[in-house]
Amino acid sequence: MVVFCFLVDQKRKVRRSKPAAGTCSRCGGGASVADMKTATRFCCVPFYWKSWRAIICTFCGAILRSYG
Repeated sequence: MVVFCFLVDQKRKVRRSKPAAGTCSRCGGGASVADMKTATRFCCVPFYWKSWRAIICTFCGAILRSYG
């Protein structure tokens, strides 16, 4: 019997961030501009990376705005 492993997941990582003006609309926390990196993995082996910039909440981690 052959068992196939189709596990696909994404992992987001903040590479660097700096404070930004504004507050989060969900929790009221501060905002920061962050350079993000997303890695898509298949069976624990990364095969696609994407770097992008986003405005995120420093308290709850919500992505308020993303720039591709």
